[in-house]
Amino acid sequence: MATATAPDLRLRDSEEIQGDILAGFKKDNVSVLFLKFEDAARARDWLRRLTPQIATTREVTAFNEAFSEARRTSGGDDPKTLKATWLGVSFTYEGLRMLSATDPFPQPPPVGTGLEAFKEGSARRAGALGDTGDNSPENWLFGNEGTQPVHAVLKLSADTEKDLQAAVEAQRIAAAECRVLIVYQQNAQTLLGSRRGKEHFGFKDGISEPGVRGFDRPAPDRPEEVEGHPGTRIIPAGEFVCGEEPAPGSFRDFPAWTHGGSFQVVRRLAQDVPGWWSQAGVKLKELRLAKAVPDGATTEWLAARMVGRWRSGAPVCHFRDHDVPNDPGAASDNDFDFRDDLEGLVTPLWSHLRKTSPRAGLQAPDPGQPPLDAKALDGRRIMRRGTPYGAPFDPASEGPGGPDDPRGLLFVCYQADIQRQFEFIQADWMDQPDFPPGRNPVPGKDPVTQEAPDVDFESRESNGSIKHTPLSFAQFVQTTGSVYAFMPSLSTLRGLADGRLVGPAAGGQTGQTGQTGQGGQGGGQSQTQTRPGGQSTAVGGPAYPCDDFLPVPDQWRRGGRSQFWVGHGDRYRKISVADGSAHTDQVVKGDTPLSSHPCFQGVGRIDCVLPMPDLQNPGGKSWYWVFHSTGGRQQYRAVSISGGGGHTGALERPDRDLTSWASLGGVERVDCFLPVPDQQRVGGKSWYWCFHTTGGRQQYRLISVADGAAHTDVLERSDRQLSQWGSLNGVTAVDCFLPVPDAQRIGGKSEYWVFHGDSYRRISVADGSGHPDRLVSGARSCSAWNSLSG
Repeated sequence: MATATAPDLRLRDSEEIQGDILAGFKKDNVSVLFLKFEDAARARDWLRRLTPQIATTREVTAFNEAFSEARRTSGGDDPKTLKATWLGVSFTYEGLRMLSATDPFPQPPPVGTGLEAFKEGSARRAGALGDTGDNSPENWLFGNEGTQPVHAVLKLSADTEKDLQAAVEAQRIAAAECRVLIVYQQNAQTLLGSRRGKEHFGFKDGISEPGVRGFDRPAPDRPEEVEGHPGTRIIPAGEFVCGEEPAPGSFRDFPAWTHGGSFQVVRRLAQDVPGWWSQAGVKLKELRLAKAVPDGATTEWLAARMVGRWRSGAPVCHFRDHDVPNDPGAASDNDFDFRDDLEGLVTPLWSHLRKTSPRAGLQAPDPGQPPLDAKALDGRRIMRRGTPYGAPFDPASEGPGGPDDPRGLLFVCYQADIQRQFEFIQADWMDQPDFPPGRNPVPGKDPVTQEAPDVDFESRESNGSIKHTPLSFAQFVQTTGSVYAFMPSLSTLRGLADGRLVGPAAGGQTGQTGQTGQGGQGGGQSQTQTRPGGQSTAVGGPAYPCDDFLPVPDQWRRGGRSQFWVGHGDRYRKISVADGSAHTDQVVKGDTPLSSHPCFQGVGRIDCVLPMPDLQNPGGKSWYWVFHSTGGRQQYRAVSISGGGGHTGALERPDRDLTSWASLGGVERVDCFLPVPDQQRVGGKSWYWCFHTTGGRQQYRLISVADGAAHTDVLERSDRQLSQWGSLNGVTAVDCFLPVPDAQRIGGKSEYWVFHGDSYRRISVADGSGHPDRLVSGARSCSAWNSLSG
């Protein structure tokens, strides 16, 4: 006896795909934060902290299954003990470009594709979508490309309002610490009581969401439909997740960085509920005068035909005369296709239900041909995740909100191709009077969401002929904000936090994962690295080992640039590093032998330099302790460097042994010092972490140096292992630290480039107790620095 093949449900276990795309957060309380980045480096730090909090498909799916099972067990009540708060993040084109410091599309995206739509953004494409007049971008609350551009969209969803508020507050603090501005915040909430699951006009929403191949379990007897949901088609996953197999004819040539991600449309749609219902009553009177409706037709009857379903969700095609609010099966009925109503006499051709998803009720272009199969429209489906906002108002019952209170739908949808899916549905179906095509008179626009001056109401005369009654509908849904964004995979998020725009590694869990790279074109000859601030650049020649950096005394952040002397072996050179996200570096003066300066006579290599804390630029001269090795033994000397064009150096005190430092007892060789950021010249004392090699292994200790002629030093804390620094994970020995010039003591944190061998990384150290450290960007080749190559 043959054994049934287990269905492919691999996407349910994905830890790459963000959880809202396929599984859906499905929470009662939602807040969407529209964010602007003030500084790219700080934004990467923000993203690095955020990424571990992002909900994956696997997490959300497991919770939703447990929640549904608990509801079944309790007879339909929501479980009180099962709670979760989910986060999802997406980025606009400009947001991706700022984080990666490169153009996401090195070559212009193909014309007429969703990639082009994403790059152009919602505001520039508003006219083609009917967003004109009161709906035009200049009236939007966000996404209008004005002085507050949107770089990222953070969606938070929670079971309780209290949990949501706590999550939003935590994200507000995290954003403020990294100079990420909240341009706009939109809260939304599932309506309560009898309105639960409905939008503000009063109709049940979300019934017709598609199933997804590889995620939803197919019905044994109808494998193209979701088990337990007759009529709900299973759509190829590539229509919603880039890099997966799409429907035939859909776009496939996505860059590798998009794999495992989905393009997101977010729209704030204001609803005038009293106006909409009042209009339905007026139009019913017109139809009665024209004798185009049954004698028993009510306002509810006409409104149901405008939507295509009754308030309960019951489809008009199965329940023509009245609603069945107490029939739960009817409320979730999705098993119909309009094949038996091609003229739209029962469910009008212009109804919202048919305009957004014609199913198998769309006739082929050639006369006499049968209607198209629903499968032919798989490439036009979207995944909706909208939530109502504002207090409800319903003319059929008493509500808590007044007629003029702000209310509407926070519309969110996911798709692989914004142009082919969302925009096509909006512009070519909903906003197109001549859809379905080839009708005379034309059916008209969708009267639920559009201004529809040309609707053709069809009815049957007593003699069997079709009667056409023209109707004109005003618009009572207004677009008040819109953003096109991209919700990346978890791997792409981690890459962006490191300043790189790459896709999931081969063998990931998203399905068809691609090779990394900007355009998805594997096998190229050139290799790239990332500049100190994140810019991609060609790999140069071999990098010099950096022994230490010494800031040029009077050239710190002058004109937006800082200059340093960098030692490497028996030579040094002068370089500069610019402020800003890219931190562009360049050579100011080429290699010079150490021996050419009197203060470095007899020094074969500088191990590290420590500025004397209270002797920086008094009288135009700055003093330093220089640690260097001679004959296998480390010593130190005191030198000074004057300000001005020549920066003349002088030997102030000759070499001494390390034993002169009380805080360095037992140390064989000092490798580098890192100043404790918030403990410099506090109470006449400065603190440092001293990294040293003793017994062939690098460790670190905490010391202090007092102001004054003696510069008394004290061992404040004994040696510890490098493993205590999470930001130095994988580093066996630090060569030197270089402070990021424009990231010192910003928001209570200081950032540094850490050089180790031929690599460097970027870390941050926080002020306060414990001085928590964090990896800002992982190890990269030093050859990414123009000033350190050659």
